[in-house]
Amino acid sequence: MCRAAVVKMVEEVSRAASAEAAAATGVTRSSKWAWPRALRWIPTSTDHIISAEKRLLSLVKTPYVQEQVNIGSGPPGSKIKWFRSCSDEPRFINTVTFDSNEGSPTLVMVHGYGASQGFFFRNFDALASRLRVIAVDQLGWGGSSRPDFTCKSTEETEAWFIDSFEEWRKAKNLTKFILLGHSFGGYIAAKYALKHPEHVQHLILVGPAGFSSETEHKSEWLTKFRATWKGTIVNHLWESNFTPQKVIRGLGPWGPQLVRRYTSARFGSYSSGTVLGEDEARLLTDYVYHTLVAKASGELCLKYIFSFGAFARKPLLQFASEWKVPTTFIYGFEDWMSYQGAQLARQEMEVPCDIIRVPQGGHFVFIDNPTGFHAAVFYACRRFLSGDAGVVDETLPESITEV
Repeated sequence: MCRAAVVKMVEEVSRAASAEAAAATGVTRSSKWAWPRALRWIPTSTDHIISAEKRLLSLVKTPYVQEQVNIGSGPPGSKIKWFRSCSDEPRFINTVTFDSNEGSPTLVMVHGYGASQGFFFRNFDALASRLRVIAVDQLGWGGSSRPDFTCKSTEETEAWFIDSFEEWRKAKNLTKFILLGHSFGGYIAAKYALKHPEHVQHLILVGPAGFSSETEHKSEWLTKFRATWKGTIVNHLWESNFTPQKVIRGLGPWGPQLVRRYTSARFGSYSSGTVLGEDEARLLTDYVYHTLVAKASGELCLKYIFSFGAFARKPLLQFASEWKVPTTFIYGFEDWMSYQGAQLARQEMEVPCDIIRVPQGGHFVFIDNPTGFHAAVFYACRRFLSGDAGVVDETLPESITEV
């Protein structure tokens, strides 16, 4: 991995707070009396988070149902590691399901680090025209429950996300579905498919994180950087589980301005021309801010899943030979996540595997170039759409490259 890619990876993970969580249980409800919002250090509340999500999704024309899916509870000290907490309150997964034609294949969408299901707001209408789309907030992010994060190892942390997602699947009574995951969500989706391949018809990984380890990359630049005083400080912060969300919380009433500047600069950098409109930018910024400053929970997974430099501690590449689900990788041309990891994995896979690169798109290709992203997703789902009014996406548009 080149130096620029590592720098971007570190920046994205440490700043992705503004880019890759929506909120019903994210902030403790106030007691009978609370400070007026304007006088609070962190100007948010549970009600503000929920309202921000609804306002963002008001941009979506397709009718949808939003629900808090109960995935159970566990007492303090529970042997179910991802249930360990100081309370035995039930946990919920925030879920939105969009109207679709009867018999449409089911597509479940999982967001990345520091994000939430609302980041797909530009995609729901197009995808729901041919698929039954269900989007979730992972446990500890967005509108899902934010229990105390008590994991102490990579294994426990993976179980936090994989097993809670499996409980969600059971509660929703889903048996077969297409699973799409972005970035860190792609890592979790892949690990879920490795553990429960019987439920996943097809796996779509969008700019997935966690394919390679630091040892496999043997980054000379990273080794030198760690030896500097700056590297020592950054590495200490990483191992101390200092997250970008903490910075935004620490800024208090100045946090919204920082998020606004970030989203304005970040989304549209690789745009196809459909840059965020004024309403889109305003609503997305508001939504991102409120979800980021809620109670820290799922965000604390960072140091257990990745080592400093965002290299996976248990990289997916090591499990490529065990892959049991046909997979499609989708990357933006300007994605700082290298598609070469997918190429190496494909050499070991014994299942069909496509790698697609979408032009005029970066790591958030589904926001940068939604039209190209939709074409790639429909192409990935083509064998499930054969009865779709006689229209089958057997080929990709010329501008989209299949590697």
